[in-house]
Amino acid sequence: MTDFEAIDALLAGAREEVPLPPPGERRSLREELNLSQAQVAQALGVGPSTVGGWEAGRDPSGEVRDKYAYFLEGARTKLAERATARPAGHEPPTAEDEEGGPQASPHDGDDVEALHREQPCVLCGRPARHQVAGFPQHLDPRECGTARTGESDARTGSESVGTVRVVPAGRRVRTADESPDPIREAVAAALAAHFGDVEAATTALVARAIPDAMALLDGTRRGGRYDIVAHPWIPDVLRKQTARGSDRIWEARPKWARPELPTGRHQVTALDINGAYLSALKTHLPIGQLEHSSGFDHDRRRAGVHLITPPAWEHDAVLPNPLGNRDEPGPLWVTEPTLRLLLRLSGPKYALCDPPEIHESFTSGATENLLEKFRVALKEARERAIAEGDEVTVEYVKAMYSKFVSTMGESNYNRELYRPDWMHLIRSQAFANLWMKAYKAHEEGLVVVRAMGTDELHVLGEWRRVFPEGRGVSEVKVKDTYTVGCDTDPVAADEHGG
Repeated sequence: MTDFEAIDALLAGAREEVPLPPPGERRSLREELNLSQAQVAQALGVGPSTVGGWEAGRDPSGEVRDKYAYFLEGARTKLAERATARPAGHEPPTAEDEEGGPQASPHDGDDVEALHREQPCVLCGRPARHQVAGFPQHLDPRECGTARTGESDARTGSESVGTVRVVPAGRRVRTADESPDPIREAVAAALAAHFGDVEAATTALVARAIPDAMALLDGTRRGGRYDIVAHPWIPDVLRKQTARGSDRIWEARPKWARPELPTGRHQVTALDINGAYLSALKTHLPIGQLEHSSGFDHDRRRAGVHLITPPAWEHDAVLPNPLGNRDEPGPLWVTEPTLRLLLRLSGPKYALCDPPEIHESFTSGATENLLEKFRVALKEARERAIAEGDEVTVEYVKAMYSKFVSTMGESNYNRELYRPDWMHLIRSQAFANLWMKAYKAHEEGLVVVRAMGTDELHVLGEWRRVFPEGRGVSEVKVKDTYTVGCDTDPVAADEHGG
């Protein structure tokens, strides 16, 4: 092929991308057809979070864009046909029409809106006439299919005696109160596929930890009060400065060692903090797109990253600097957990430093509960696996939460979620949690020797009276023991073989 033929072929293959409706309309079209993000994702061959990203403003490309545009155009046509076929005055009755007036609801004051058309309840799947915080739900628990068997049916007033509600589960059905356990099911399937070979099953599960974690996140977000914005606009301070470099956010990772110890021989215990990243999932995360502000005030209802001038730290002889090992003076960008820790330590209860000076911020409205159901699902699976001696599940769960955190930024392994701000905040929360454990040890009379990363704390003294020992996320386990220093008493030296 000549150069000109190659160019002609290139031009012939070039085409204008098919237009897409605005993000809000994309979501509206799907919801009007009572379709979930998971259903659309399955039809298009992508993940549910990818569809969520498209509905938040991210645009697909290539063949999948054509498929998505085809779906949206078909949805628009179908809804137009429905509107034409419906006789005037035949809208679904409202709660006030059926019940004779407004009814008291446990959701009063909770962003309740009446729906123009019935939509499936996010809890039971039955038609609902209201939405709570944007999610279709039954206001009366008796109307919801998740109500206990035997309660009065809201529509007929009859008692459901001797029956068990079932729901589809593949080719079979299961009882509605049998909540699916994707973690247990994945482990069982992996062990079966590898004929009980624990090592091979563990390797396979760890390899799929990222997509499985994203699927679990989607499942735990069902009925959540807030939507996850998977691909928001990101300020330049959160973008890598070079292809192989890093962004401008300082995470305050500690790597501290006590400069001096008393003379003599000391036995040091290196403690391992269990599930550091798992615990750190409970942190204030920005819900939506980050917005810029300037000034010295800190709004605890928001979270993000902040440019601050940090205070001087005068306790390095006994405690690590909350900012970690930083040699360069001057302002720097820190995360919400780091700022909150500094503000806490500057308050009257601790009075360990001056408050930091805040110059500017990128923040959004925030909540500690954005990943709470996800965190609890992983925590409960981990605890159950430890109790049952199931090391396959323990390693699988560990890979899920650790890789979930590490691939939130610019990663080729996770295209469904791009939140480098969350990644920095969660990691910094783990560092802040470790710092508070070091402070607790210090206050309880232990000598803090080292603090490293997110999960390692070296101490002298009877640490078991301060920290419970075990494998739970609120417990610690021994990572190592070693001696440092030497005996100054010749008799004691002889006893130790000196």
